[in-house]
Amino acid sequence: MGFKKKQMLGFGLILLFLAILLSFMMITLNNLKSSMTEIVENRYEKVQDSMEIRQLFSRSDREILFAANDANKEERAESLEIINENHSLIESKIAGLSGTLNKAKAKQLLKEFETQYASYSITEAEIIQKIKSGNSSDLTSLMVDQREKRTKVISTMDEFKDYQEDVMKDTLSNSKQTYEDMIGFVIFAVILSILVISVTVVWMIRSTSKDLQSITNVIKNIDFKNLSVIPRIPVRTTDEISEIARSFNDMAESLEDYNRKEKDFTEKISEQNWIQTRVADIATMYQRIVDVEVLADRFITRLAPMMGASIGAFYVKRGEGVDMRFVKLASFAGDGEDSGRREFRLGEGLIGQCALEKKSKVIDDIPEDFQLVTTGLGEVNPKSIVIAPVVFEDEVVAMVELASLETFTKLQKSFLNQVLDTLGITINNVEGRMEIERLLKESQAQTEELQAQSEELQSQSEEMQAQSEELQTQAEELRMINEQLEERNRETEEKSKELQVAKQNLEKQAEELKLSSKYKSEFMANMSHELRTPLNSILILSEMLSDPNDSKLNEEQQEFARVINSSGQDLLMLINDILDLSKVEVGKLEVVFDEMNLSELPELLHRNFDHVAKKKNIDFIIEKSKNVPDIFFTDEQRFQQILKNLLSNAFKFTEKGSVSVRIQKADEENVAQWIQTKGASNWVEIKVTDTGIGISKEKQKLIFEAFQQGDGATMRKYGGTGLGLSICREFAKLLGGWVIVDSEEGQGSTFTFFIPSMPEGFKNVSEAIAASPEVAAANHDDSTAAFDGQGESDVVIMDEENRNKVKPFCNKTVLVVDDDHRNIFALENALKHEGMEILTAENGYECLELLEKGNDIDVILMDIMMPGMDGYETMTKIREQSKFEELPIIALTAKAMKGDREKCLKAGASDYVSKPLKLDQLLSVLRVWLTN
Repeated sequence: MGFKKKQMLGFGLILLFLAILLSFMMITLNNLKSSMTEIVENRYEKVQDSMEIRQLFSRSDREILFAANDANKEERAESLEIINENHSLIESKIAGLSGTLNKAKAKQLLKEFETQYASYSITEAEIIQKIKSGNSSDLTSLMVDQREKRTKVISTMDEFKDYQEDVMKDTLSNSKQTYEDMIGFVIFAVILSILVISVTVVWMIRSTSKDLQSITNVIKNIDFKNLSVIPRIPVRTTDEISEIARSFNDMAESLEDYNRKEKDFTEKISEQNWIQTRVADIATMYQRIVDVEVLADRFITRLAPMMGASIGAFYVKRGEGVDMRFVKLASFAGDGEDSGRREFRLGEGLIGQCALEKKSKVIDDIPEDFQLVTTGLGEVNPKSIVIAPVVFEDEVVAMVELASLETFTKLQKSFLNQVLDTLGITINNVEGRMEIERLLKESQAQTEELQAQSEELQSQSEEMQAQSEELQTQAEELRMINEQLEERNRETEEKSKELQVAKQNLEKQAEELKLSSKYKSEFMANMSHELRTPLNSILILSEMLSDPNDSKLNEEQQEFARVINSSGQDLLMLINDILDLSKVEVGKLEVVFDEMNLSELPELLHRNFDHVAKKKNIDFIIEKSKNVPDIFFTDEQRFQQILKNLLSNAFKFTEKGSVSVRIQKADEENVAQWIQTKGASNWVEIKVTDTGIGISKEKQKLIFEAFQQGDGATMRKYGGTGLGLSICREFAKLLGGWVIVDSEEGQGSTFTFFIPSMPEGFKNVSEAIAASPEVAAANHDDSTAAFDGQGESDVVIMDEENRNKVKPFCNKTVLVVDDDHRNIFALENALKHEGMEILTAENGYECLELLEKGNDIDVILMDIMMPGMDGYETMTKIREQSKFEELPIIALTAKAMKGDREKCLKAGASDYVSKPLKLDQLLSVLRVWLTN
């Protein structure tokens, strides 16, 4: 029976018993009312009427006696009138009683009374007649007769009255009995109703509380720290409580499924973080390596511990054709000549076969007699061996072999594949650099030799001129000298030809160097794409999970998500810093000289660093001299980034005291001792002084190198990548300025930034910067304000305001075209949270198929780098169809080269967003195109 039916039945029984009780009480009260009405309105009135008749009768009798004996004429007349009135009243009373009697005996007694009164009335009329006539004869006999009749009338009337009183007493007794019976029944009915209602309520409570107690016990037994197994509520009924139990069981199953998925997702994220961190570590190691042997040694030394390998070898290809072989350049934990082969050819042995097939091989079933791993106590049999080729442009350029005491995991294998994907490019770049360096040395040697020959030729010409002056009188000697000169001219022409050949060689080497630079740019762009693509999904998903308004995670899990997001942001900043340094290195970083207002600088610095000073409880002082010009010509973005890095370092290494900034006009003679001041004017120096830990003299040059800090302990205590000061000095050079440091260990530091005002730009830098692709982020990414990292409160306010607005994305359909499932997963969850319908395609062909099927799509998110048909070709084919001319297409790419935005718009994109995506930026762009 359902809960509602139980309620209806229970309350229905209660109402039924109350209705019966009230009905009986109403009937009993009506009976009492009838009895009281009969007593008061019937019996009492009848007795009252009989008493009044008797009184009237007695009064008439007295008046007759008075009229017959004592009254005079007037009194007699008055008495007779009273007698007549009483007679009329008695008759009317009798008539009234006759109409109200309902008892036979009462009617009989009234009839007798009427008969006797009529007889009495006749006698009375005779007496009155005698009295009126004055005839007193027979009056006595009539009076005697009248007395007898009077006695009978009174007797009958008393009997009638007594009978009515007896009936009234019986009725009153019956009323009392009825009242007592009603009281008893009411008490019985109330007790019975209480019992029935109590039984009904107890039945309802027990039937309901039993099921509720069962649900409560199950919920109390839930371990909220472990949602992988949740107890179920037994379903024993078919009422609403059973529906609650079934819903709880369904919810428990969903929570278990969500918990499993969350664990899988966390595990995958951890694995990706593990891989990306180590890939970035190795990619960082590649920098500044110009020798393949050094690369091989550092690579195998760094890779083996990461893979958990106990021994390893690195082979590099040497020679071409039949002379091609692979030579071991480096090993890890080797044992001299006994640790593997020195070299092998294609197809020679298992490693040679892997090189021939260009495929990796993992050996887990290793023979018992295979003992290679050597320790101080002896040799150990490895459990697993992996052999992997390093491929560049479909050609094996190196081989890596690792052996481990444990079986290689799937994660380690995936990490090895990602590392080897970029190793081929690095080997090719390093070999290219080595070849260029060799050619450059040869060219320098040839140039020096030519210069020496030219100098020798010049001295010989001078000698010939002197000889010509001295031997003017000697024709024969002059002829001989002329012949020598002609011969030497011929030699000079030959040397000129050799110089021309050397020049052509130098131009060829320059072209090769330019090509190498182009390869490096492409490599950095590809690295940007490969690093930013996984960061895209990490940042979006962690931002969604850490949102306290939307996320269903507990506070600890939200904190984990915030840590993941913060780590991703730090990794992104590290990537951008590395790429900035790379752009400066190859001369690809653009600077734009324009006017800026220096008078606004103190306010800007206060706005962005006051909260840092307040948090660390240190003083922050800014002083600006009056002689500093308000209008200053420089690249404002790079200028602000230099100040931001200097101030960030000052606050980071200062625990107490103060950080001060002094802006003043610089003395050009003072600046000249650090940097060339020719061609610049209006020098300004900005001193950033702190009372922090200071820097020792021997470390002051080291801190301006990339990835360097004062010492290892400083890096471990204060964190950071060691790129900030390196970027400061490089940017300062681009702006025509310089950065110096004056510091003592434990006494604080003063960093001085010299910068000139250049209305026409820095010509030397402008000439050095070629109009070529950016190595990493596109222009619109670089244009982000240098102090964005300090404006977190503004961003939070913006987010809260956006959340309060009505979402414009409900019932909108978006097509996500991307070959990376991580990006699809992240975008799908983020956009579904905004109420959008999601369709996905992994390449351009699937995208066109979905559009041809007639899906009602409101906007397309198009990735650029996809296999088969890339984003450019896909957008071009979409725009060729007239029905899709107005369909919004937003291009997404992690390989953000300069000019890509214009290329995307030319191919048909409506807008352009670079990865890693900022969710707020993407939603803002979608809001613009979906509300147009």
